[in-house]
Amino acid sequence: MPYDPQLAAQMRSALASRKGIVEKKMFGGYCWMLNGNMLCGVEVGRFMFRVGPTLEPAALARPGASPMDITGRPMRGFVWVSAPNALGADLDRWIDLASEYVGALPSK
Repeated sequence: MPYDPQLAAQMRSALASRKGIVEKKMFGGYCWMLNGNMLCGVEVGRFMFRVGPTLEPAALARPGASPMDITGRPMRGFVWVSAPNALGADLDRWIDLASEYVGALPSK
């Protein structure tokens, strides 16, 4: 998954003060883990957030969100968000939503 260095820098900055975050290079791009579980990532022009199946409908109702589909089948609980809809305070709100789900998972 190719990534956008500027979006990766914005994500790093937004996650810098949060505890339990580890950055991992995956699939040619970057993902961030919370307590060992995938939380979010970046691609060219968009962010990825793991919101879980329960929060997915609310996430998809937000501007710029769409189901995460890499293989022709949507991945339940994951969403893409176009970069313009997840910058500044909006990025923090997306991270908070993903953290609500991922933070409740058992640590790995």
